[in-house]
Amino acid sequence: MGCDGTALTLPRPRPAPAADPWLRRLRPGPAQPAAGAARVVCFPHAGGGAGAYRPLATAVAARTAGGRPYEVLAVQYPGRNDRIRESRVEDLRALAAGVHRAVAPLAGRPLILLGHSMGALVAYEVARLLERAGTGPAHLLVSSAWAPSRVRGGTVHLRDDEGLIEEIRRTRGTDPRLLDNPDVLAMALPVVRSDYRAVETYRDRAGPPLAAPVTALTGDDDPLVDVEDVAAWRQHTAGGFRLRVFPGGDHFYLSGHWAELADHLVTAPPRPVAAAVAG
Repeated sequence: MGCDGTALTLPRPRPAPAADPWLRRLRPGPAQPAAGAARVVCFPHAGGGAGAYRPLATAVAARTAGGRPYEVLAVQYPGRNDRIRESRVEDLRALAAGVHRAVAPLAGRPLILLGHSMGALVAYEVARLLERAGTGPAHLLVSSAWAPSRVRGGTVHLRDDEGLIEEIRRTRGTDPRLLDNPDVLAMALPVVRSDYRAVETYRDRAGPPLAAPVTALTGDDDPLVDVEDVAAWRQHTAGGFRLRVFPGGDHFYLSGHWAELADHLVTAPPRPVAAAVAG
């Protein structure tokens, strides 16, 4: 069984932006966010790029029109899109460390982390680093992802290209026409393989649970992740926990539920059930 669902993002070579290479501000959103406006940082799935969250930025802007603005940013991992010339990172904790360096200066405002599939594990590790520094996030949302203690490893990253393509098809998140295009596959498969290696070699380390509340979301028809494995995120927080299961949703259920996801982002997180001190 594979460790992460993949919807391919074509890694088109473009000049790198002048801003921080790790983060992209998504539109629509406030050009000059008000003081105290919450920041949402989104973490893509394996093979994905920051642009995967543009529909969410649109949904958040619609949800908060006339009210408190939210600044929506997304992480751009190395080795894809406008970072295609950079070396890919195949260790999930090293990936989290890079994101943490970019995110840490943003902690002066309320910070919400959202990760889908592989991105949920990266977001979790970033949350741990932030809490160790005393600047933990206000809320962590995880989507279609095993709890860290339930990650089983895997060998998808060791398969040949045909085996990797077969796994991508199984997740039902990629247009089949892309998987029949050799030029797309030549650019995308190395990225996907590196991301799978990062997830499949990841193991949770002992430590205190998060102080931040956690909301876990998933579909009940996910071919990769069981609802019980998503519900196990409860064990990783000393704050409040909420589980939302979307009926009939597969691994990429969120593509049809951006509005509901935006609601979870901009409403109050679960009420903490206990205080926790980050270790």
